[in-house]
Amino acid sequence: MYDFLIIGAGLFGATFARLATDAGKKCLVIDKREHIAGNCFSRDIKGVDVHVYGPHIFHCNDDRIWSFVNRFATFNNFRNSPIAIHQGKAYSLPFNMYTFNQMWGVTKPEEALEKIESQRLVLDREPANLEEQALSLVGYDIYNTLIKDYTKKQWKKNPKELPASIIKRLPVRLTWDNNYFNDKYQGIPEKGYTAMFEEMLKGIEIRLNVDFFKNKEELTTMAERVVFTGKIDEYFDYQYGELEYRTLEFQSEIYDVENVQGNAVVNYSDADVPWTRIIEHKHFQPGNKAKKSYVTKEIPAEWKKDSTPYYPIGDEKNTDLFRKYKHLAESHDDVIFGGRLAEYKYYDMHQIIGSAMSIFNKKGI
Repeated sequence: MYDFLIIGAGLFGATFARLATDAGKKCLVIDKREHIAGNCFSRDIKGVDVHVYGPHIFHCNDDRIWSFVNRFATFNNFRNSPIAIHQGKAYSLPFNMYTFNQMWGVTKPEEALEKIESQRLVLDREPANLEEQALSLVGYDIYNTLIKDYTKKQWKKNPKELPASIIKRLPVRLTWDNNYFNDKYQGIPEKGYTAMFEEMLKGIEIRLNVDFFKNKEELTTMAERVVFTGKIDEYFDYQYGELEYRTLEFQSEIYDVENVQGNAVVNYSDADVPWTRIIEHKHFQPGNKAKKSYVTKEIPAEWKKDSTPYYPIGDEKNTDLFRKYKHLAESHDDVIFGGRLAEYKYYDMHQIIGSAMSIFNKKGI
């Protein structure tokens, strides 16, 4: 008999399992995939640690969370400084003085601010959608060049249909600082995320290639409580309808050269380019000397029930539907729901760990 059956060996499940095990609880972790680490899974290909399900860059300001992950990995000093290509011209991200110089030729913060202020959408209310939020932050030039078509590709929706909260994650700076994340702690595990998860789950029983829903009756009798990290609508057999997620297709290629694009992340904001960004994985490992390079194009795809869910779509329709499932989940005292899919919330990695810590402290003991 186990104290916890944890469904999903991703970041929430692994964190919860580690905390519970450290507290003397007996855990069984299952995952329907053939590997641990969820979407953080990475593997070595031709001397390059490849982020198989898209790039993951750890960053946080929380000393407790940083101390926790450093129990299981040594982090490198990678700093994310992506660029965006529009009609053959490169722009620095996040929006900073380099971007404004590239856009307007300005060199002083007050000049950039004057340009933005002259174009900003001024409202006497809170922005109602992503387009209004972006226009109120940076004005029409940057919105039309770097945000509008990129967003349409990324979310498969018009920016007017998306919540304003999505664009609030994009920093705007009047400095020559192109470090995307402004957090005190940043980096990527030197040995890759999979190695970090192996350390997190050390001493904990794991069973892979196990589909919870095909073995639900048997599995739930094996533990006092269940920790569920999958899609909350699937747990309840879609009884209120299906939640939507953003999904991706990946096109990868190995190049017989050491450097293909000169940067880890390059976004493409043109509407006629199908991919949103190209990832060159070796640049996540400063100093990597591999003779080949592994490059991945990320292409947004239409959501289907059997697709891999990456990002919840927090528009009004889906938010209202999630509230119904959340209310239903609250009536199941023997099941703990946590993580990006079970909480239907966009989380960065540190936020998932923080959520797991909080929920464990409330419900785990």
